[in-house]
Amino acid sequence: MDTKLTLKLNSDIIEEAKLYTKESNTSLSKLIENYLSVIASDNPEKRKVNPIVKSLTGIITLDDKKDYRKSYTIGNN
Repeated sequence: MDTKLTLKLNSDIIEEAKLYTKESNTSLSKLIENYLSVIASDNPEKRKVNPIVKSLTGIITLDDKKDYRKSYTIGNN
């Protein structure tokens, strides 16, 4: 069963990801679903991350003092 998920991401990253998915003939949802499937897998072989995805790791820095969970609650945006 598919469930809707809302994410807040850097707009430049989203645009780059959209270009990548268009060139790869896939959707952004499928790309994220595949990535999450791999990292959540119990199979260590399946957890090998694609080099492109690995290169995206750590490119976003977060403010350690901000509680990002509050951004996802109603009325706190």
